[in-house]
Amino acid sequence: MAAHDPSSRRLPTVLRSLGFAAFVIGLVVFLAALVLGGYQLTPEGLSALEASGKISPDHRDAVLAQLEPLEGQWFRSPGGFIEAVDAALGAANSDLGGSLGDYQQGEYRFWITREASRGPAAGRTTLLFLLSFVLAALGAVAYFLPRLWLEPPGIKNHGVWFSSVRSRGAWGIALGVLLIGFYIGLYFFPAYIVNWIRLADPASRWLTGGPADRWFFYGFLYTLAILVMAVRMAVNYRHNRYQLVRTASVTFFQLGFAFLIPTILGALGKPAYDFKNAWPLDYHFFFDWHLKELMASGALGWFILFWGIGLSVLVVPLMAVFFGKRWYCSWVCGCGGLAETLGDPFRHLSDKRLKAWRVERFLIHGVLVAAVVMTAIVLANFFTAGSGHPLFGGITWKIQKWYGFLIGSIFAGVVGTGFYPLMGNRMWCRMGCPLAAILGIVQRFQSRFRITTNGGQCISCGNCSTYCEMGIDVRWYAQRGQNVVRSSCVGCGICAAVCPRGVLRLENGPTEGRINEVSLVQIGRGRIDLA
Repeated sequence: MAAHDPSSRRLPTVLRSLGFAAFVIGLVVFLAALVLGGYQLTPEGLSALEASGKISPDHRDAVLAQLEPLEGQWFRSPGGFIEAVDAALGAANSDLGGSLGDYQQGEYRFWITREASRGPAAGRTTLLFLLSFVLAALGAVAYFLPRLWLEPPGIKNHGVWFSSVRSRGAWGIALGVLLIGFYIGLYFFPAYIVNWIRLADPASRWLTGGPADRWFFYGFLYTLAILVMAVRMAVNYRHNRYQLVRTASVTFFQLGFAFLIPTILGALGKPAYDFKNAWPLDYHFFFDWHLKELMASGALGWFILFWGIGLSVLVVPLMAVFFGKRWYCSWVCGCGGLAETLGDPFRHLSDKRLKAWRVERFLIHGVLVAAVVMTAIVLANFFTAGSGHPLFGGITWKIQKWYGFLIGSIFAGVVGTGFYPLMGNRMWCRMGCPLAAILGIVQRFQSRFRITTNGGQCISCGNCSTYCEMGIDVRWYAQRGQNVVRSSCVGCGICAAVCPRGVLRLENGPTEGRINEVSLVQIGRGRIDLA
């Protein structure tokens, strides 16, 4: 089809419109499923809870006894039902002498609410699965593909600063609020979103033979988002082979290593391990409960233990020496995979100011220090527990709890992804990821990777800086013909892909002479290290 022929544009335009309509319908069905129906515990439901094993045998009799008065009561909203369940769990905890911890009560609350949910999400799960996830995914793909015929290859502005969704307009803020609310519900109030989680039951039963919990639901949705948005990336950057291969790589690692392999291992009763997830990003790897789980899992558990140590201590930093942090952050990492696909429309929102750079360096290295200190304390307690007097006593679990809450949940999840439409797609990678901090230190001082520039060809269009998701003013370097070796650079290569003159090149070479800029320049009244 010729792009300039009006008749050749008719079918792609219609397909694009149908795709958009299908996506909207799927999204509406997904959102509506959350509020349709009600909640009611039945004798059959209590029996199913007892048989499911989701409630510990030590707690089951007390919990079920306190739930019996709720049988047959109808609750229209999740809030009223969850309040009644919390009262029952509180009474059960008193009967058990306070042995029910906060985490256990939260898990019990979720499974009880899930069993009690009534309505389309419970009775028409497969239909809603098709009308929400499948329809929205197919609609999005149908919306992206016609650009192959409607637009020539290559990057154009596409009005990114005039789109309400992509430039912090009303729709962008609404999308940010939705994402933030989703993560808050997922991490802290899963019982309130059981209807959404039930929608993933068909996929969960196919892969695991059981119902979906919140983590399967999240992994499924996360992977689906990357797969669908990878199509958009392939269409947008089809003129650039590096982007096509890189997108295929992050998609492969997310689908296989982050989702399918851990899910199947968990279904087989083995440790559900993501073999590409390295410490300190995988901050709980050295937690005592995880070490004990691995040691009790036979040969596979011991292999995972030694693999995780080798990956974190040897493979990750050594690969960074040869290829920079891009080999992990832009080719393997699941966080980077979501940022590079789902987050790509928002990459231009990253803050390019020097003030943001100062905050970035303070935060990301602060998180790294916190992760290292926490891990040292955890391991010290683990190795001294046999004496009956752990070195740091009961403080360890508090440190783990607060790190998981502040860094693992709030920073990496709520802010890291929820703020895509508000502050760009790499907030977590740029400001908080401790593994990115380690890789960045290697890249800055010892790596063979750099982005070389040809200042004589630069026309100062600013595309490179606009599209830099890490907030680097790439144009500043390009205008001066200086190599970019910033520790924050994840080597995504988009700056080179959007350059109209081929000024930028991603290269690996000898470390000698890779930093070819004047290390200190006068800016205003201060001297800023731009290396």
